[in-house]
Amino acid sequence: MKSPPNITNTAETGLRLAGLGELLWDVLPDSETLGGAPANFACHAQALGAHAALVSTVGSDGRGSRAKDILKRSGVDTSCISTVDHAPTGYVQAELDEQGVATYHFPGDVAWDHLLLNHSALVLAPVLHGVCFGTLAQRSAISRSAMHRFLSLLPPAALKVYDINLRQHFYSQEIIEHSLEICQVLKLNDDELALLSKMFALGGDQTDKLDALVQRWNLELAILTRGSDGSLLISGDQRSDHPGVETEIIDTIGAGDAFTAAAVLGLLLEKTLDEINERANQLAAFVCSRSGAIVSIPEPLKYT
Repeated sequence: MKSPPNITNTAETGLRLAGLGELLWDVLPDSETLGGAPANFACHAQALGAHAALVSTVGSDGRGSRAKDILKRSGVDTSCISTVDHAPTGYVQAELDEQGVATYHFPGDVAWDHLLLNHSALVLAPVLHGVCFGTLAQRSAISRSAMHRFLSLLPPAALKVYDINLRQHFYSQEIIEHSLEICQVLKLNDDELALLSKMFALGGDQTDKLDALVQRWNLELAILTRGSDGSLLISGDQRSDHPGVETEIIDTIGAGDAFTAAAVLGLLLEKTLDEINERANQLAAFVCSRSGAIVSIPEPLKYT
């Protein structure tokens, strides 16, 4: 595992991380909560002990203003969030089933489909230790180009984390392959692994399939989350299989993003796979026991 560059802050981890991509509101039947995988990642990374920023775009509307206010209160750097006048701040209709699992319906042509890299974003990229990005925001050629430019500006030692996060029909094999080519860490769930298995003709059990992905794209780490069945982490010839943590589920929104944040910090801080897996599962279970993606994290779950 690669060493993080120049960590000097002993009060916190000293890590500088960013979420890159969509910022949106999860619109439930009786409420709206701020979300979007990159935004959730940034909030959890900040709460866990990193200095986190979000690189995204909002509309010049009330949802955009409220989103930035919430992120600021969470400690997330919002200076890299640009604003456009011709598209609304992103939102998604979210429905929860009896187990609290969310299904999403995404409208088209929202602000994050017009991702702009402002001056602050261009200044931030070269000093980051890691960035988490996904597939959804790449549905737009404009945003895809901006994301690739941002990733190209990262320092050589920075960790590129691809949380594949497939939604509806907003992905293609070309986008997935290019993202796999540029990342060092892949995070996916069991449904997404099944889709990639068909796409790339992966055989065997889940371990075999993750091994194949690691070898084919020279990944530093592959993370498979399996809901209540825990998670599997593979790095080189190392394996960590965690059965999961029992919890009372309110909803699962943001749990995967919390897992990703905990795993990324653990990897950069050179924790063992088992340590990473344990902390990430504990955090994901805690997020499932609360409503919404952005929650207050207990001190024992943080990196200090």
